[in-house]
Amino acid sequence: MKRAFFNVAARAAPLLLGTRAQQRLSILIYHRVLPKRDPMRPGEPTVEEFDWQMRLLSRYFSPLSLVDAVERLQAGSLPDNAICITFDDGYGDNERYAMPVLQKYSIPATVFISTAFLNGGRMWNDSIIEILRNFTGSNLDLREMGLDQYQVESQTQRVAAVEDIIHKIKHLDPDVRAALVAEIETHVECLPNNLMLSDEQILNLARNNVTIGAHTVNHPILSSITMESARSEIQGSKDYLESLLQQSVEVFAYPNGRPDLDYGSEHRELVKELGFKAAVSTHWGVSTRHSDRLQLPRFTPWDKHEWKFALRLFASYRWVDPLPGGKTSVAR
Repeated sequence: MKRAFFNVAARAAPLLLGTRAQQRLSILIYHRVLPKRDPMRPGEPTVEEFDWQMRLLSRYFSPLSLVDAVERLQAGSLPDNAICITFDDGYGDNERYAMPVLQKYSIPATVFISTAFLNGGRMWNDSIIEILRNFTGSNLDLREMGLDQYQVESQTQRVAAVEDIIHKIKHLDPDVRAALVAEIETHVECLPNNLMLSDEQILNLARNNVTIGAHTVNHPILSSITMESARSEIQGSKDYLESLLQQSVEVFAYPNGRPDLDYGSEHRELVKELGFKAAVSTHWGVSTRHSDRLQLPRFTPWDKHEWKFALRLFASYRWVDPLPGGKTSVAR
């Protein structure tokens, strides 16, 4: 019954929504795929959830690699329900847990990597999450650091504290932010060092139908640093990955990725100058032939039930990209 429903929806949706043969591309954002539910990361899918999501995509959509999809979009040869899978940051579970599922359903994907955290490093936001996970007290007082005093007796309070701290320090200068995180780390004894990819895992991804893309070195908000630093961050990640892979790295993801707020037209031009064929942001919408290939829209799938997940994806093909023709300002 369920499969029959999806079969009908897959055939009818492009007609009913007026998106049939309209050359529209949906790009999904993931970060992690976990072996089981993590209460400190409630938004991340488990392997079981990711499996049924990819099963639906393989049956009722047209999964493509990002580079292939952009080329076909420009050539006017996209199939209906064209879709791409992308992962940001470079977590080790992309290779351990996501890749086997992608292989199972023959779905290509792209992983955008911030290179400073590979081989035992840890991203600053993950440090905040793990600090709150491992903190043994019930009250975390960070007022001397310009933050708040957090009651963390319950899991809900710990997650809320993580969200508040990350929100307040995300846009600080990267060096200031790193120093602040290091100071917060003194409240716990040890933190994990196995969250991110290793070089060998990256090579394994690349051998198994996963495109490797650049995502800066240290994952700064580009609008918060100088253009000289932005160039170094983008070029540095590209150079590292090209040296490792011994091939060109052609795609890029803007950290945080909101036009105007996290990057501007000058960063878009820098990405173009550095030779990337495509780049993705995090403004929502589906790409059309009018979309700027250097700031393609994406969105995060969040539904936990199969029919809601599929119907939202079908409906998303009507959310046309608000940044055509190289604009970097979204109408608000």
